[in-house]
Amino acid sequence: MGDTKPDETLDCRGLMCPMPVLKTKQAIEKLEPGQVLEVITTDSGSKVDIPAWAKSTGNELLSMKDEEGVHKFYIRKK
Repeated sequence: MGDTKPDETLDCRGLMCPMPVLKTKQAIEKLEPGQVLEVITTDSGSKVDIPAWAKSTGNELLSMKDEEGVHKFYIRKK
């Protein structure tokens, strides 16, 4: 899903759990419903934490990809 154009990008590289999820929560609250947030992390725990957070909050995880230790998530606000 390389054609997903995020409305906002949140760079959490270098942050450890739980900061990427907390910052994702803060960033998504600022978006309008239907807008897409791109989250970039280097914390491997994010691969579990961010999808679980998206599911528990009703936001839609559109895609997730790994590029050499960098994890990118695309989340659509409900």
